[in-house]
Amino acid sequence: MHNYLDDLEAQSIYIIREAYNRIHPLGMLWSIGKDSTAMLWLVRKAFFGKVPFPLILLDTGMEMDEVYAFRDKLTEDWDLPVINHMCPPEEEMDQTLPPATRAAMRKTEGLKTLLKEHQYKGIICGIRRDEQGLRAKERVFSPRANDGSWDFKDQPAEFWDQYKTETPEGAHMRVHPILHWTEVDIWRYMQRENIPICDLYFARDGKRYRSLGEKNITFPVDSTASNIEEIIAELETTKTSERAGRTMDKETEDSFEKLRTQGYM
Repeated sequence: MHNYLDDLEAQSIYIIREAYNRIHPLGMLWSIGKDSTAMLWLVRKAFFGKVPFPLILLDTGMEMDEVYAFRDKLTEDWDLPVINHMCPPEEEMDQTLPPATRAAMRKTEGLKTLLKEHQYKGIICGIRRDEQGLRAKERVFSPRANDGSWDFKDQPAEFWDQYKTETPEGAHMRVHPILHWTEVDIWRYMQRENIPICDLYFARDGKRYRSLGEKNITFPVDSTASNIEEIIAELETTKTSERAGRTMDKETEDSFEKLRTQGYM
């Protein structure tokens, strides 16, 4: 039976294929979390079980043990073209930033070194508009300046699925195939498609992770949801933010905006 998940899936696959057709070379960030793993599933659907571009983990060495284990298992099971790109150390970050924001900045700088090394013209990212207020201003095809910075006040119009994909020399395009999805959409799709997921999302001792980040700046939230059906039910009533466990969001009012304008995902 056709439902709204079919429409979401079709739109995302269209965006993925458009990016693959128009932007070269192309890579995809895979954080191993629910959003990027759902997006990986969509990529495999779009290309009949294959992934025709590199999957990149921007690795700080601070991912949780379960995340690394899940990455290794899925890489082997699905024969994935994974690149593990190490991010610069924290001591090289802007020392005027608050501690958690400074730690998160490592991935921003890691992406910059990745782009410099591999000269990608396009990077596919698994962000959603409903996840954080500033992300609501994103476009599906979002141009970035040479240094990775983002001017959220100057974004191209996108009408009738017509996307601007050209980028100047030295710049790149961020592509967001699941920008129009919500958190509960992701979980309903994971449930319907039976997509593998890291078990940190399921409650243990009254807590679970809503969002997976580095272990030094991400913490679980109160929850008793131990399976996907219970997670969906929880999301339909909770008032807790999806990023409630991300410490950098709480440091200063503009921490996330500073990260995003400098190239954070």
